[in-house]
Amino acid sequence: MRSERKWILGGGLLLFFQITFFTMGIDKSNSSHATLLINTFVFWIVAIEHLVLKTLRMNFKQTLGLAIAAGGVFLTFMIYEDRQDVSQADSPSLSGDLLLLASAAILAVKILYTQHVVKRMPPGRFILWHDIVGVLLFAMYTMMFEDFTKWSAAASQQDFTGKVTAAFLGIAYQGILVAGLCFAIQAHLLRKHAAFQISIYSFSTPLFGLLFAFLLRNDPYSPWLPLSAVCVAIGIVLVNLESRKQEAANSITSPAAPAKTHQEDSRDDQDQPGDKSGQADH
Repeated sequence: MRSERKWILGGGLLLFFQITFFTMGIDKSNSSHATLLINTFVFWIVAIEHLVLKTLRMNFKQTLGLAIAAGGVFLTFMIYEDRQDVSQADSPSLSGDLLLLASAAILAVKILYTQHVVKRMPPGRFILWHDIVGVLLFAMYTMMFEDFTKWSAAASQQDFTGKVTAAFLGIAYQGILVAGLCFAIQAHLLRKHAAFQISIYSFSTPLFGLLFAFLLRNDPYSPWLPLSAVCVAIGIVLVNLESRKQEAANSITSPAAPAKTHQEDSRDDQDQPGDKSGQADH
Protein backbone atom coordinates (compact mmCIF):
# COMPACT_ATOMS: atom_id res chain seq x y z
CA MET A 1 0.00 0.00 0.00
CA ARG A 2 1.11 3.55 -0.72
CA SER A 3 0.40 4.65 2.87
CA GLU A 4 2.64 1.89 4.22
CA ARG A 5 5.49 3.10 2.01
CA LYS A 6 5.26 6.54 3.60
CA TRP A 7 5.32 5.05 7.10
CA ILE A 8 8.29 2.83 6.24
CA LEU A 9 10.21 5.72 4.68
CA GLY A 10 9.56 7.90 7.72
CA GLY A 11 10.70 5.15 10.09
CA GLY A 12 13.85 4.56 8.04
CA LEU A 13 14.74 8.26 8.12
CA LEU A 14 14.26 8.43 11.90
CA LEU A 15 16.40 5.31 12.33
CA PHE A 16 19.16 6.78 10.15
CA PHE A 17 19.34 10.12 11.97
CA GLN A 18 19.03 8.60 15.44
CA ILE A 19 21.85 6.09 14.93
CA THR A 20 23.99 8.67 13.08
CA PHE A 21 23.75 11.23 15.86
CA PHE A 22 24.39 8.54 18.46
CA THR A 23 27.48 7.22 16.65
CA MET A 24 28.91 10.71 16.11
CA GLY A 25 28.16 11.63 19.71
CA ILE A 26 29.70 8.57 21.33
CA ASP A 27 32.85 9.10 19.23
CA LYS A 28 33.27 12.45 21.02
CA SER A 29 32.10 11.27 24.42
CA ASN A 30 32.49 8.17 26.59
CA SER A 31 30.40 5.15 27.54
CA SER A 32 29.22 6.59 30.85
CA HIS A 33 27.89 9.81 29.35
CA ALA A 34 26.34 7.96 26.40
CA THR A 35 24.48 5.55 28.69
CA LEU A 36 23.06 8.35 30.79
CA LEU A 37 22.17 10.78 28.01
CA ILE A 38 20.57 8.34 25.57
CA ASN A 39 18.13 7.28 28.30
CA THR A 40 16.74 10.79 28.51
CA PHE A 41 14.48 9.69 25.63
CA VAL A 42 11.92 8.79 28.29
CA PHE A 43 11.55 12.42 29.28
CA TRP A 44 11.37 13.54 25.68
CA ILE A 45 8.46 11.10 25.26
CA VAL A 46 6.64 12.53 28.27
CA ALA A 47 7.27 16.09 27.11
CA ILE A 48 5.98 15.39 23.58
CA GLU A 49 2.90 13.56 24.83
CA HIS A 50 2.13 16.36 27.30
CA LEU A 51 2.92 19.43 25.21
CA VAL A 52 2.38 18.31 21.59
CA LEU A 53 0.08 15.28 21.45
CA LYS A 54 -1.93 16.23 24.55
CA THR A 55 -2.28 12.54 25.47
CA LEU A 56 -0.70 12.88 28.92
CA ARG A 57 -1.39 15.34 31.71
CA MET A 58 1.55 15.97 34.02
CA ASN A 59 1.02 16.11 37.79
CA PHE A 60 3.35 17.28 40.54
CA LYS A 61 5.20 13.99 41.04
CA GLN A 62 5.79 13.55 37.33
CA THR A 63 7.10 17.11 37.07
CA LEU A 64 9.33 16.43 40.07
CA GLY A 65 10.62 13.27 38.39
CA LEU A 66 11.51 15.21 35.26
CA ALA A 67 13.30 17.83 37.35
CA ILE A 68 15.33 15.18 39.22
CA ALA A 69 16.30 13.48 35.96
CA ALA A 70 17.24 16.81 34.40
CA GLY A 71 19.47 17.44 37.42
CA GLY A 72 21.13 14.09 36.85
CA VAL A 73 21.78 14.95 33.22
CA PHE A 74 23.21 18.32 34.25
CA LEU A 75 25.69 16.56 36.54
CA THR A 76 27.18 14.71 33.56
CA PHE A 77 28.16 18.03 31.98
CA MET A 78 30.24 18.86 35.05
CA ILE A 79 32.70 16.06 34.30
CA TYR A 80 35.14 16.67 31.46
CA GLU A 81 38.44 14.85 31.81
CA ASP A 82 41.50 15.63 29.71
CA ARG A 83 42.50 13.19 26.98
CA GLN A 84 46.07 13.26 28.23
CA ASP A 85 45.46 10.29 30.50
CA VAL A 86 46.60 7.33 28.40
CA SER A 87 44.97 4.82 30.75
CA GLN A 88 41.55 6.28 29.96
CA ALA A 89 39.76 4.75 26.98
CA ASP A 90 37.49 7.71 26.19
CA SER A 91 36.89 11.28 27.34
CA PRO A 92 33.64 13.25 27.07
CA SER A 93 33.13 16.58 25.32
CA LEU A 94 30.30 19.09 25.20
CA SER A 95 29.69 18.60 21.47
CA GLY A 96 29.53 14.82 21.88
CA ASP A 97 27.05 15.07 24.75
CA LEU A 98 24.84 17.46 22.78
CA LEU A 99 24.78 15.01 19.87
CA LEU A 100 23.77 12.24 22.28
CA LEU A 101 20.94 14.41 23.60
CA ALA A 102 19.79 15.02 20.02
CA SER A 103 19.87 11.26 19.40
CA ALA A 104 17.72 10.70 22.51
CA ALA A 105 15.16 13.25 21.28
CA ILE A 106 14.97 11.56 17.86
CA LEU A 107 14.62 8.17 19.56
CA ALA A 108 11.62 9.49 21.49
CA VAL A 109 10.00 10.70 18.26
CA LYS A 110 10.74 7.33 16.66
CA ILE A 111 9.08 5.42 19.51
CA LEU A 112 5.93 7.53 19.33
CA TYR A 113 5.98 7.25 15.54
CA THR A 114 6.31 3.47 15.79
CA GLN A 115 3.39 3.33 18.21
CA HIS A 116 1.26 5.14 15.63
CA VAL A 117 2.38 2.97 12.71
CA VAL A 118 2.11 -0.52 14.25
CA LYS A 119 -1.60 0.06 14.85
CA ARG A 120 -2.02 0.37 11.08
CA MET A 121 0.35 -2.28 9.74
CA PRO A 122 2.01 -5.48 11.06
CA PRO A 123 5.00 -4.64 13.28
CA GLY A 124 7.20 -7.31 11.69
CA ARG A 125 6.75 -5.84 8.22
CA PHE A 126 7.43 -2.32 9.48
CA ILE A 127 10.61 -3.31 11.35
CA LEU A 128 11.99 -5.29 8.39
CA TRP A 129 11.43 -2.64 5.74
CA HIS A 130 12.35 0.36 7.87
CA ASP A 131 15.64 -1.43 8.67
CA ILE A 132 16.26 -1.93 4.95
CA VAL A 133 15.60 1.76 4.27
CA GLY A 134 17.98 2.68 7.09
CA VAL A 135 20.74 0.42 5.72
CA LEU A 136 20.37 1.94 2.25
CA LEU A 137 20.66 5.44 3.71
CA PHE A 138 23.79 4.44 5.64
CA ALA A 139 25.31 3.01 2.46
CA MET A 140 24.57 6.21 0.55
CA TYR A 141 26.07 8.33 3.32
CA THR A 142 29.20 6.16 3.37
CA MET A 143 29.75 6.41 -0.37
CA MET A 144 29.27 10.19 -0.30
CA PHE A 145 31.27 11.21 2.77
CA GLU A 146 33.55 8.39 3.96
CA ASP A 147 37.22 8.38 2.99
CA PHE A 148 38.05 4.90 1.67
CA THR A 149 41.75 5.70 1.32
CA LYS A 150 42.08 5.09 5.07
CA TRP A 151 41.21 1.44 4.47
CA SER A 152 44.15 0.90 2.14
CA ALA A 153 46.49 2.63 4.58
CA ALA A 154 45.17 0.60 7.51
CA ALA A 155 45.39 -2.69 5.61
CA SER A 156 49.16 -2.70 6.00
CA GLN A 157 48.93 -2.58 9.79
CA GLN A 158 49.33 -5.74 11.82
CA ASP A 159 46.10 -5.39 13.77
CA PHE A 160 43.97 -4.69 10.67
CA THR A 161 42.24 -8.10 10.82
CA GLY A 162 41.34 -7.60 14.46
CA LYS A 163 39.89 -4.17 13.74
CA VAL A 164 37.79 -5.55 10.88
CA THR A 165 36.52 -8.36 13.10
CA ALA A 166 35.63 -5.91 15.85
CA ALA A 167 33.85 -3.68 13.32
CA PHE A 168 31.76 -6.56 11.98
CA LEU A 169 30.87 -7.69 15.51
CA GLY A 170 29.78 -4.16 16.34
CA ILE A 171 27.65 -3.96 13.19
CA ALA A 172 26.11 -7.36 13.95
CA TYR A 173 25.28 -6.30 17.50
CA GLN A 174 23.84 -2.97 16.43
CA GLY A 175 21.95 -4.40 13.46
CA ILE A 176 20.66 -7.73 14.75
CA LEU A 177 20.12 -7.15 18.46
CA VAL A 178 19.44 -3.39 18.66
CA ALA A 179 17.84 -2.40 15.35
CA GLY A 180 16.34 -5.86 14.84
CA LEU A 181 15.36 -7.78 17.97
CA CYS A 182 14.98 -4.87 20.43
CA PHE A 183 12.99 -2.69 18.02
CA ALA A 184 10.80 -5.67 17.05
CA ILE A 185 9.95 -6.44 20.68
CA GLN A 186 9.34 -2.75 21.32
CA ALA A 187 7.05 -2.46 18.29
CA HIS A 188 5.05 -5.49 19.45
CA LEU A 189 4.61 -4.03 22.94
CA LEU A 190 3.62 -0.63 21.57
CA ARG A 191 0.54 -2.20 19.96
CA LYS A 192 -0.99 -2.81 23.40
CA HIS A 193 0.79 -0.47 25.82
CA ALA A 194 1.53 3.24 26.00
CA ALA A 195 5.04 4.43 25.27
CA PHE A 196 5.58 5.77 28.79
CA GLN A 197 4.53 2.42 30.32
CA ILE A 198 7.16 0.49 28.37
CA SER A 199 9.88 2.99 29.19
CA ILE A 200 9.70 2.23 32.93
CA TYR A 201 12.06 -0.70 32.38
CA SER A 202 14.78 1.55 31.04
CA PHE A 203 15.48 2.94 34.53
CA SER A 204 18.01 0.14 35.07
CA THR A 205 19.94 0.92 31.88
CA PRO A 206 22.01 3.84 33.26
CA LEU A 207 23.07 1.76 36.26
CA PHE A 208 24.22 -1.20 34.17
CA GLY A 209 25.77 1.15 31.62
CA LEU A 210 27.91 2.85 34.24
CA LEU A 211 28.95 -0.49 35.71
CA PHE A 212 30.11 -1.92 32.38
CA ALA A 213 31.73 1.39 31.40
CA PHE A 214 33.91 1.21 34.50
CA LEU A 215 34.67 -2.50 34.06
CA LEU A 216 35.12 -2.80 30.29
CA ARG A 217 35.95 0.66 28.94
CA ASN A 218 38.24 1.85 31.74
CA ASP A 219 36.17 5.00 32.21
CA PRO A 220 37.39 7.10 35.15
CA TYR A 221 35.47 6.75 38.37
CA SER A 222 33.75 9.88 39.62
CA PRO A 223 31.21 10.19 42.44
CA TRP A 224 29.13 12.45 40.19
CA LEU A 225 28.44 9.75 37.61
CA PRO A 226 26.72 7.22 39.93
CA LEU A 227 24.77 10.10 41.48
CA SER A 228 23.60 11.30 38.08
CA ALA A 229 22.60 7.74 37.16
CA VAL A 230 20.54 7.44 40.34
CA CYS A 231 18.86 10.78 39.58
CA VAL A 232 17.94 9.64 36.07
CA ALA A 233 16.61 6.32 37.42
CA ILE A 234 14.52 8.01 40.14
CA GLY A 235 13.10 10.43 37.61
CA ILE A 236 12.06 7.64 35.23
CA VAL A 237 10.42 5.66 38.04
CA LEU A 238 8.46 8.69 39.32
CA VAL A 239 7.22 9.61 35.86
CA ASN A 240 6.12 6.12 34.88
CA LEU A 241 4.67 4.94 38.19
CA GLU A 242 2.45 8.00 38.36
CA SER A 243 1.35 7.34 34.78
CA ARG A 244 0.37 3.79 35.72
CA LYS A 245 -1.55 5.05 38.76
CA GLN A 246 -3.46 7.46 36.52
CA GLU A 247 -4.34 4.68 34.10
CA ALA A 248 -5.49 2.40 36.92
CA ALA A 249 -7.65 5.18 38.38
CA ASN A 250 -9.21 5.84 34.99
CA SER A 251 -10.06 2.16 34.55
CA ILE A 252 -11.71 2.06 37.99
CA THR A 253 -13.78 5.20 37.54
CA SER A 254 -14.96 4.28 34.04
CA PRO A 255 -18.60 3.12 34.08
CA ALA A 256 -19.05 -0.60 33.75
CA ALA A 257 -21.81 -2.25 31.75
CA PRO A 258 -24.81 -2.92 34.05
CA ALA A 259 -25.49 -6.55 34.78
CA LYS A 260 -28.81 -8.04 33.80
CA THR A 261 -31.26 -8.99 36.53
CA HIS A 262 -32.84 -12.40 36.80
CA GLN A 263 -36.15 -11.09 35.52
CA GLU A 264 -34.46 -9.48 32.50
CA ASP A 265 -32.71 -12.78 31.74
CA SER A 266 -36.03 -14.63 31.91
CA ARG A 267 -37.70 -12.04 29.70
CA ASP A 268 -34.87 -12.28 27.19
CA ASP A 269 -35.17 -16.04 27.12
CA GLN A 270 -38.90 -15.81 26.46
CA ASP A 271 -38.41 -13.26 23.70
CA GLN A 272 -35.77 -15.33 21.90
CA PRO A 273 -37.15 -17.28 18.93
CA GLY A 274 -36.47 -20.96 18.99
CA ASP A 275 -37.92 -24.45 18.96
CA LYS A 276 -40.91 -24.45 21.34
CA SER A 277 -42.16 -27.88 20.45
CA GLY A 278 -41.29 -29.05 23.94
CA GLN A 279 -43.58 -26.38 25.42
CA ALA A 280 -46.48 -27.47 23.19
CA ASP A 281 -46.17 -31.04 24.36
CA HIS A 282 -47.00 -30.08 27.98
